[in-house]
Amino acid sequence: MNDLDSYDKHILAILQEEGKISNQDLAERVGLSASPCLRRVKALEERGIIKSYRALLDPKKVDLGLTALIQISMDKHTTERFGSFEKEIMAIPEILECLLITGQSADYQLKVIVKDLEEYQKLLLQKITKIPGVTGVHSSFVLNKVIEKTAIPVY
Repeated sequence: MNDLDSYDKHILAILQEEGKISNQDLAERVGLSASPCLRRVKALEERGIIKSYRALLDPKKVDLGLTALIQISMDKHTTERFGSFEKEIMAIPEILECLLITGQSADYQLKVIVKDLEEYQKLLLQKITKIPGVTGVHSSFVLNKVIEKTAIPVY
């Protein structure tokens, strides 16, 4: 971030909130002409600072009303066991996030989204607990999303 100037940071902040903004509108908002603005965006993409562009969906409008956080405990703390778990977990589309964590009795925290409790039970019993090495599962259900951000702070 140290080599990003104020224009780059402003571009990143706007694109995180408005990914479909036209280059012309973006250029006007950051105070550049269109060509230099586009060059900067392309450079940010090439450097991997901008990883991708996505559409954010409303889960309820696509019939996904239940979000859960699952803490997973593993039987062995080896590179092979963790690698195997991570490979299997990546193939489950209901898993939105998988974090290797410390400071808990768990090794991983998963964020999952499903239609309802019945679908959650299927996901848990037919997929997650069948992964070799999983010895403990603790689930928490999200009652309300107080803050839900996708933009990271760019200073």
